[in-house]
This record gives sequence, structure tokens and C-alpha cells, in this order.
Amino acid sequence: QVQLVESGGGLVQAGGSLRLSCVASKNINTMGWYRQAPGKQRELVADITSGGTTNYADSVKGRFTISRDNAKNTVYLQMNSLKREDTAVYYCNAKLQVLATMINYWGQGTQVTVSS
Repeated sequence: QVQLVESGGGLVQAGGSLRLSCVASKNINTMGWYRQAPGKQRELVADITSGGTTNYADSVKGRFTISRDNAKNTVYLQMNSLKREDTAVYYCNAKLQVLATMINYWGQGTQVTVSS
């Protein structure tokens, strides 16, 4: 089992910044952030491997930066130049490979609201 604890969401004006943090109960190779807006499917925002390889959704490239501190089992999402369309519940995700199976673990979610 892997527990994920998120923090850092909130209300911000368009153009502003927020930083999300997620602490995992153990070291996981791939961690990332997904988001889900009302009436929409959950989508990948960004993820990062323990080696530092990153992957971003096109909609956030150049504005968001994912990073991690392996010693603290923590992943961060720095969100700059926020737009109203970034409003969503953001979920921390950890992917654990068990033999041939990939298991996804999720945090409880943190609300990010961007106002105009």
C-alpha cells in the first residue's frame, strides 16, 4: 500500500502561481499529477520518474514545472501563469510496478480555483 498526502491547493487570480506538494509513504519510481474539472475526465498534467524524466500535458507546457525530492518521497507541481481553465481538483498519482501489473495510487485531491 502507498499513501499519498497532498497540500497546496487554493484560490488564486488568473496569472498567479501556486505550488502543490505530495508526500508518499514510500519511494515510487513514477509520480505525477492529474486533474479533473467538473464534467470532464481526469487527465494527466505531468509526471516524473525517480531519475528525473518528465512528461507534461501540452496545455501546461511552459507554465507548470514538476519536480521531486527522492530523499523526502515528495513530488511538487509549480504552477505559474494560471488560467481559469486550470481550475480543477488536482490528484497526486503514484505508479507502482508489481511484476507485470501497474498499480495506481491516488491522493485525496486538492482543489485549485483560478478566478478572473
